[in-house]
Amino acid sequence: MGGGGGKSSPTSPAPRVPVPAPSPFFSTLGKNMKETFLPDDPFRVIRRENSSGRRILAAIRYVFPFADWAPSYSLPTLKSDLVAGITIASLAIPQGISYAKLANLPPILGLYSSFVPPLVYAMMGSSRDLAVGTVAVASLLIGSMLSEQISPVDDPGLYLHVGFYRGFSLACDHRWVHGWRGDGCLLATDEGHWRWESVVMGCGFLFFLLATRFFSKKRPSFFWVSAAAPLTSVIIGSVLVYLTHAENHGIQVIGYLKKGLNPPSATSLNFSSPYMMLALKTGIITGVIALAEGIAVGRSFAMFKNYHIDGNKEMIAFGTMNIVGSLTSCYLTTGPFSRSAVNYNAGCKTAMSNVIMSVAVMITLLFLTPLFHYTPLVVLSAIIMSAMLGLIDYPAAIHLWQVDKVDFCVCLAAYLGVVFGSVEIGLVVAVGISILRVLLFMARPRTTMLGNIPNSMIYRRMDQYTTAQRVPGVLVLRIDSPIYFTNASYLRERIARWIDEEEDQCKEKGEMGVQYVVLDMGAVGSIDTSGTSMLDELRKTLDRRGLQIVLANPGSEIMKKLDSSKVLEAIGHEWIFPTVGEAVAECDYVLHSQKPGMVMDSAPHESMVFFYSFCIFHSNLKIPENSAQFLKKQFRCSCLHFFHKFTVVQVQSSEANNCLCQNFFKNR
Repeated sequence: MGGGGGKSSPTSPAPRVPVPAPSPFFSTLGKNMKETFLPDDPFRVIRRENSSGRRILAAIRYVFPFADWAPSYSLPTLKSDLVAGITIASLAIPQGISYAKLANLPPILGLYSSFVPPLVYAMMGSSRDLAVGTVAVASLLIGSMLSEQISPVDDPGLYLHVGFYRGFSLACDHRWVHGWRGDGCLLATDEGHWRWESVVMGCGFLFFLLATRFFSKKRPSFFWVSAAAPLTSVIIGSVLVYLTHAENHGIQVIGYLKKGLNPPSATSLNFSSPYMMLALKTGIITGVIALAEGIAVGRSFAMFKNYHIDGNKEMIAFGTMNIVGSLTSCYLTTGPFSRSAVNYNAGCKTAMSNVIMSVAVMITLLFLTPLFHYTPLVVLSAIIMSAMLGLIDYPAAIHLWQVDKVDFCVCLAAYLGVVFGSVEIGLVVAVGISILRVLLFMARPRTTMLGNIPNSMIYRRMDQYTTAQRVPGVLVLRIDSPIYFTNASYLRERIARWIDEEEDQCKEKGEMGVQYVVLDMGAVGSIDTSGTSMLDELRKTLDRRGLQIVLANPGSEIMKKLDSSKVLEAIGHEWIFPTVGEAVAECDYVLHSQKPGMVMDSAPHESMVFFYSFCIFHSNLKIPENSAQFLKKQFRCSCLHFFHKFTVVQVQSSEANNCLCQNFFKNR
């Protein structure tokens, strides 16, 4: 079957699918870069202002979102934020001390990290419900990764210096976060020895914490019971140790905590240290996790209250607060789910609740730190264990198994990597499997066969729609991926295999073989030079086999590339169609009316279809049965064109055409 014709002559009808006008390279590159890195166009609120002063104010409001809600802040809102801030402060203080111990850092750093970063986020964050502070998972990662090369006991100064790293604003996939975050629970005991006093006290407070959490889940109105449980445990434990002198009987206590606000730590940042790569690796991994959790938690609560979270603002806020925190003796902070849930349930209205929490922590740092001298470490361990047990998310793993088995395998691989290896191994395995999956999707895109839905011009996947029917002589294939050098060879081979399989089935059934191969390009968003070469090679291969390639619904980018590479000229404009239905109708018409490889002009085609359809309307003319069946099919696809073109019948909507066609064929 011959290939398509060359360029259309001046008297030829206009192409069904036009080639867009070329655009300047740098203009196109700029648009693509903007769409890639700034998809939500964050500067539109600045551009639409008329004066320079208004634009400056809009830029300030963008960088510091508190400028939007601060001018309209009211006393009722302050009351709600005050209650929420005090509530989360009662949770942040014991958790901060506990998580700092989990990271093998001085406990006072946990309080420092609950003072400065929340203030920064209140000014720069876009979430109204996120409660900023330390988090168990990141603390566990810091402790495990840094302890591999630096001993927090033998060299605490160096360990502390490496722990002051910058915050990294990155993104991650929560499928593998679910997998590794459930591992790692501990119980603080005496140095290498089990003490029954520690076990009894630790188990008792762990039971108390879990019981209060269970009660709060069953009775959501009593959320404050679970929120106040950690601070209550610290108070009760400290009183018990003080009254019984338990520190003399094997119960370890926190000891002295320095009073005062955050001291500067800029001098502790040594970028020429031999452990710089260790700090960088730890910062990247924990920064990825912290950013993922913070943004996901913020968006979850924003969805409940029906407002928008700006991802760009969140990354700027998280990065800035961790950079400022690293200069003020803080370690990694983010928006933990448990603390944010308490903030949400306490009725917070704005980010002012973080400011109130910071004020409460500031008061603690200035006046109350000596009260934590007798706080037993087993209470802190019980707080850590209760938090860790809450991170084992069985429903999420079951959901992954039900929805996507591959995602579940990523989750399981991450968990097993942590259990039998280390945290880094678990992360590397999970990220590696995820990247491999993406590469496989790119290198082996899905191609499906489309069939016609009876009594319509709609073509859908035959493996999904059982009523879809093959069109004799026409093979319709859909490509569900951009065509790049990574998948061009595979697509050429896969299309050839589709043709061979279809011809084998036609031979078995004694039906007409494949004459036309229609490629639905609707899902092909882009194509490179390897892709255009593949289409040209496919055209030549089909020509040698006596088949014709037909393209349906190619996008503007595809048409530009095909036109500039001369592949469009080789295929022929007459074999490019805006829809699959029109492409198949044209192929079916040529297949039944002319020699293979030929295509009629549109006007005679429509005129003849109209003439025969008119003859069918007037049943006094005898039409052969096979021609009548063919014309019935052609009438459906051509009625809209000749009704408008020949003005025989004026039809204003596609619904009216469908109704007319259905009534006509029903009467026939």
